[in-house]
Amino acid sequence: MASLRIRNVCKHYGRVPVLNGIDIDVADGEFLILVGPSGCGKSTLLNMIAGLESTVEGQIIIGDRVVNGVSPKDRDIAMVFQSYALYPSMTVRENIEFAMEMRKVPRAERACVVARVAKVLQIEALLERRPAQLSGGQRQRVAMGRALARNPRVFLFDEPLSNLDAKLRVEMRAEIKSLHQRLRATIVYVTHDQVEAMTLGDRIAVMRDGQVQQLGTPEEIYERPANLYVAGFIGAPTMNLLPATLDTADGRWEVSLQTAAGSVRLTLGPATQAEWHGRPAILGLRPEHFTEVDAGTPGALPVRLNLLEPTGADTFAFAEINGLRAGLRLAPRHGRRVGDTVWLRPDGASACLFDPASERRITP
Repeated sequence: MASLRIRNVCKHYGRVPVLNGIDIDVADGEFLILVGPSGCGKSTLLNMIAGLESTVEGQIIIGDRVVNGVSPKDRDIAMVFQSYALYPSMTVRENIEFAMEMRKVPRAERACVVARVAKVLQIEALLERRPAQLSGGQRQRVAMGRALARNPRVFLFDEPLSNLDAKLRVEMRAEIKSLHQRLRATIVYVTHDQVEAMTLGDRIAVMRDGQVQQLGTPEEIYERPANLYVAGFIGAPTMNLLPATLDTADGRWEVSLQTAAGSVRLTLGPATQAEWHGRPAILGLRPEHFTEVDAGTPGALPVRLNLLEPTGADTFAFAEINGLRAGLRLAPRHGRRVGDTVWLRPDGASACLFDPASERRITP
C-alpha cells in the first residue's frame, strides 16, 4: 500500500471552476471519505487520482511518485464503480482474473489469487456463476474482488453502494469496513450519503463547490463542525441552528433561547473571545442535545410537536423554536401525538457557536 498526497489541485471546464486548490494527505492504510452533494467535485477529484481526468494544476503523488500525466494502468490503483462494470459473458472467476490474464500472470498464480479473494469476500460458491445470476450485493462483492486481485497501492471507490436497496447498503457498509480492517488498505471513497461517510471513514473531507470545507475524523466533524454548511450537512436530522445574542458570565458564554412561552438562558463553554460580548451569533444544537423533562422544570423550553417519525429505538420529532424548525431526538413513548407540548432542557455544554457573517465556528 502507499500514501496519497493531493497538492493544490485545480480543475476547470472552460470557464467553469470544478476544483479550487484541493490539498489532502492520505496516510498509508487510511480510509478517506469524500462526501458532498452532487456537483461538488468529489467524483472529479477521484477520477483525477485514477488518471481518468487530466491534472492541469497541482500534483497528485502516490507513494513518492508524482503521477500527473501517468496513464491509469500505470498508477497501480484499482477502482470500484457504482455500476459494477462486470463482463456479462464471463463467470465470476473469469471476471476476477481477467486483468491478471491480460498481464500474462501464470494460470496457477491466478488460481491462487482468485481463491484468496473469494475467501476474503465469501464468494467461493459463486465462482462459476455469471453476473446475471447474482444479486446486487453479490455483484458488488465481485467488483470488489476484481479490485482486490490487483493488490494495488490505492483503492478508489466511486459511490459503490448507490444502486443497492437500504438493507443491502447496510450489509455492504459492514463488509467494506471489515475488509479495510483486515487489509489496512489505502482507500479513497466517494459518496453523497453522510451516513456512509460517518460509519466508514477514518477521516472525512466535506466538499462544497470544489473546495474542502472541513477535513477531520467523523467525531470532529460531527461535534465541532467548521462552519454552518458542515453543521447543516452532517447529521440526520442535521444540527439545529438558532439565532442568539452572546453574553458572558463568570468567564463563560451565555445565550438566551426564545419561545412563545418565554426564554431560557444557557451557559456554554469558556468565553475566550471578549470582543464577541453582546454580538449576535448562531447557536448550534444537535437533535440529541435536548433532554425531555417534566413540565415546568427550571431551564426547560415548552415546545409543540409538529411532526413525529418513530424509528423504534428513537423518535425523531420536529417542532418550532423561536420561529425556526428544529429537529429533536426523543426516547420512544407510547401515546405521544402531533400537537402535544413537551418540555426540553437544552445541553449548553455540547452546543456550538457560529459567526453569522463568516459562517465559521467561533468556539473551540
